Order: sequence, then structure tokens, then C-alpha cells
Amino acid sequence: MITMYGIKNCDTIKKARQWLEAEGIDYQFHDYRKDGLSAELLDTFIADLGWEALLNKRGTTWRKVADEIRDTINADSARELMLDNPSIIKRPLLDTQTQKVLGFKADDYAALNLK
Repeated sequence: MITMYGIKNCDTIKKARQWLEAEGIDYQFHDYRKDGLSAELLDTFIADLGWEALLNKRGTTWRKVADEIRDTINADSARELMLDNPSIIKRPLLDTQTQKVLGFKADDYAALNLK
């Protein structure tokens, strides 16, 4: 089963979900705010994608992080930050069971041959 991770009210999540539904692709949606984020799940994301790729430094959540944390961010502090604030994780994160894909571009999703 394909799983999409993110936050329900995110515009990019909405676009990705609309694309999957229009293509008739079954998936589960895991909302970090509603369903939570376990340390074990985050650790699998970090192992597969790297903490640098997961950490969204373009969003409003990152801009709210204290300068002393942003200036000294490392693997350990990034992990804790993502556990405390899952909205700082780049989204969507699509898990196809064979690979994990960050972000949404229709052409990239089409190339995954999800059907």
C-alpha cells in the first residue's frame, strides 16, 4: 500500500492527493498532526532520505526556529526538531514500499508507475 505523509491543509499535499485520486491510485494518508510521528518512523525516513533532505528550510516552521538552533543544526538536533515539529518535514513524503519520494511534481509521480 502506498502511504502519503504530511499535513492535511498543506497546498502541496492537496495537489498531490488530487493527482493520485485523478489517476485512480489507492493510497493511505498519514497526517502528522492527527496520526503523530514516532521516532521509529522518522528514523526510517532519515535512513532512506537523510535528515538534510527531510528538513524543510523554506517553510514558516523553519523561520520560527530560534537562530541558535538554526545556526548549529546537525543530525541529532534536526531529528529532535522534526519529532517536536513534524510540520518542518518536507512534504509530501510518498512511500511506495519500494522507494520514498519527497515533494510533488506530477511528472515525477507519473514516472513512478504507481498503478
